[in-house]
Amino acid sequence: MRPVTTALAPNANSALGLLGERLAERWMNERGWTTLGRRVRSGHRDLDLVMERQGVVAFVEVKARRGEGFGGPASAVDWRKRRELVRSALVWMDRFGDPLKSYRFDVIGIVLSEGLAKIRHIPGAFELRARH
Repeated sequence: MRPVTTALAPNANSALGLLGERLAERWMNERGWTTLGRRVRSGHRDLDLVMERQGVVAFVEVKARRGEGFGGPASAVDWRKRRELVRSALVWMDRFGDPLKSYRFDVIGIVLSEGLAKIRHIPGAFELRARH
């Protein structure tokens, strides 16, 4: 028989991810960014946040952790994840994009510990190099 905590882990991780996304969105809003979309679906992929400020649209990947024991949250955005983000962003740009705006990929890492949130924003974390 499996422990109950194992069965609950995906829900706990989902709740942590949603909390991280809400914190990241609020943090960016406080710095003048406007939310264009949250959890934007493209097939089985999604963009956590699509934000805009002064003609710059940022596709924001949010990674939340309860500690830094396995490296910082931003280190979890590997080449596979970047490829998926680029594909989703290209779909979003085809539907809603504006050629007069610039686009970039940001990563926000959030470490939650002892009731505090430590936020690290990496603007322009990687380039838009699409390989389909």
